[in-house]
Amino acid sequence: MSIGSREVVIGSRGSALALVQARSIAESLEKRRPDLSVRIETIVTGGDRSQKMGASLSEAGEKGVFAREIETTLLSGDIDIAVHSMKDLPAALPDGLAIGAVPVREDNRDTVIGVPLADLPSGAKVGTSSSRRAALIAQMRPDLRIMPIRGNVDTRISKLRNGEYDSIILAAAGLSRLGRLDEIAEYLDPHFFTPDPGQGALAIEIRAKDADTMNIIRDLSDRDSETTALCERACLAALGAGCSAPVGVWASLEESILRVRAMMYSSARKEILRIEEIDCRENHEHLGVFAANQLRRLENSTST
Repeated sequence: MSIGSREVVIGSRGSALALVQARSIAESLEKRRPDLSVRIETIVTGGDRSQKMGASLSEAGEKGVFAREIETTLLSGDIDIAVHSMKDLPAALPDGLAIGAVPVREDNRDTVIGVPLADLPSGAKVGTSSSRRAALIAQMRPDLRIMPIRGNVDTRISKLRNGEYDSIILAAAGLSRLGRLDEIAEYLDPHFFTPDPGQGALAIEIRAKDADTMNIIRDLSDRDSETTALCERACLAALGAGCSAPVGVWASLEESILRVRAMMYSSARKEILRIEEIDCRENHEHLGVFAANQLRRLENSTST
């Protein structure tokens, strides 16, 4: 480290995808700030340990199993920032932490690896451990067998190739970051197949009162990506939904107008409920909360 430079320590999971994401942030920081020395600290999370032992995400716990230990390390001061897939973060952050920046967002769509859903024969096996994806697939093709699948991207694709599944569902963003877009057989239309809140976005998490680090990372944020991702998170928070909840939220910008589309599977009605609302971009968090309230109102009105 040169005299007068500052070291910035990034906390990340050790998966191939997480490290690609952390390195992209490290490279962006070093490009913008040659005076910085950036180091990545790998942290094993409860979600990683559970997957290694063969537990599903729902068995391992709620949203946050891939972030908790990293956030604890951030609060302790052993790292300066944490890089997460936005969709892995719980809607409410621990006291003392904040999202400091949201870089340019990747494609937020879900994809099919294997055989496109419309081409699968009745009874074919589709792998996903997401209750949201399972509910949407069941509405599209109730004749398919939806089966849980665990592991990282490489593990899941290997299971597909070995014949354990006929198709699997993965996020386009992760495949893009890993350079594996050629694996995709089908992109699922977000107008129907509503993505996970925050899917495709990265969250750079910092200590809320760390003004120095905030100044360092703030210009990594993309305004449009931040607006849409935080709108979606506000909707998730207002719904009180964890990662196992069958909820999808997609916010998109059309110049200064923000449009949010949200879906929720109602266990009472045994059906998917959908709403669509618009507002100006400055009201992005308010719009997310309003969308959640509209979903709840719809659920209550249809269940009576």
